[in-house]
Amino acid sequence: MWGGRFDSGPAAIMGEITPSIDFDKRLAGEDLAGSKAHVRMLAVEGIISKDDGQAILRGLEQIEKEIADGSLVFKRELEDIHLNIEARLAEIIGPAAGRLHTARSRNDQVVTDFRLWVRSACERADGGLLALQRALFAQAEKHVATIMPGFTHMQVAQPVTFGHHMMAYVEMFARDRGRFEDARKRLNESPLGAAALAGTSFPIDRDNTAKTLGFARPMRNSMDAISARDFALEYLAACVITATNLSRLAGELVQWSTPAFGFVKLSDAFTTGSSIMPQKRNPDAAELVRGKTGRVLGDFVALATVIKGLVLTYGTDMQEDKERVFDAADTVELCLAAMAAMIADLTAQPDKMRAAAEPGYPTATDLADWVVRVLKKPFREAHHIAGSIVKLAETKGVALDQVPLAEMQGIEPAITKEVLAVLSLESSVNSRMSLGGTAPARVKEQIAYWKGLLK
Repeated sequence: MWGGRFDSGPAAIMGEITPSIDFDKRLAGEDLAGSKAHVRMLAVEGIISKDDGQAILRGLEQIEKEIADGSLVFKRELEDIHLNIEARLAEIIGPAAGRLHTARSRNDQVVTDFRLWVRSACERADGGLLALQRALFAQAEKHVATIMPGFTHMQVAQPVTFGHHMMAYVEMFARDRGRFEDARKRLNESPLGAAALAGTSFPIDRDNTAKTLGFARPMRNSMDAISARDFALEYLAACVITATNLSRLAGELVQWSTPAFGFVKLSDAFTTGSSIMPQKRNPDAAELVRGKTGRVLGDFVALATVIKGLVLTYGTDMQEDKERVFDAADTVELCLAAMAAMIADLTAQPDKMRAAAEPGYPTATDLADWVVRVLKKPFREAHHIAGSIVKLAETKGVALDQVPLAEMQGIEPAITKEVLAVLSLESSVNSRMSLGGTAPARVKEQIAYWKGLLK
């Protein structure tokens, strides 16, 4: 393609290090879309003839069909998707194919393709997150009042409901959707027409091609258009945070499905057995989702490391951007699909959840709150009183509501039998009526809020 400048061919090793067709063939659809928009604009502006424009469009449509049916053979000696398509176009329509590259460089061509691909990847991630939210929401609807332990420091802290716990993840993944939406909005500017780095002397219409390709506008600076890869980093950052949140949920599924917890049961569809222990039901899908977080983080770090030292504008180092983004996209989309299916598949075990919520004196805060509310004690004093009663209960090996009233009064004489009404798990949960609290009435409000948004 550039033989006029060189006297001899490249070293043999260049045939191994420079080709990107093995992975950037995934940009074929975007490359064809960009080329169609570009050639139509060239014909409208009179930069090429209408006849040549029509011939090029017919050739591109034929290539699109060949790619779809698998008959087009990509050649590594042609390096990348752009030259493979251009070479095939020349075979189909002859010398007129060379006019397609007028007022365009591979530099603006590849970044246009890549922005289009990442834009679609943001939309796919949003769809995957929506499906996961819907699965979580369905579980929440079924378990508005199902009591389970809430933990801090992995110690039983206060009783909550399983529905409340599921809705926490609905909120979390909503923020992930917002990050992909923001990334999509920021990347949705067209670099096409920036050419190699300085723009072009041809009278092109960049607004035309931007509009045709669904971009909000052309990028305003040709050097920035060519060199910017922060859109890919932002997409990867959203992927990393999503993968991290998925890992947290996966970790809970692994924990909850153990016999020691038994909060949920995963079906045969999402578990495996052991090669030696016939009793085992291993939560492999959840563990793999948890484990793949490191891979996605690695993709982000790898690309950030490539980009950090690059001066404006283009360097072939940037060829490293696509594999990292493709890998993260594949990984996150797979994990989202697997997690949505696992959440929809799981069966909650309310009896196990409730039994686990009873030890550890989870209503101790309710006792302290009662002392504040009824006896008008400062909270720090109430905390000390409740702590002393918990210590007494521990010594006697009983639950808080089983401590004799007289012995409670030995710690705080003003305590009355009415305190027993706040010490049950149901009372505790039902009392958490602050906005966003775990009271079933508040969980129903959360469900009502999200119902319309998740349609």
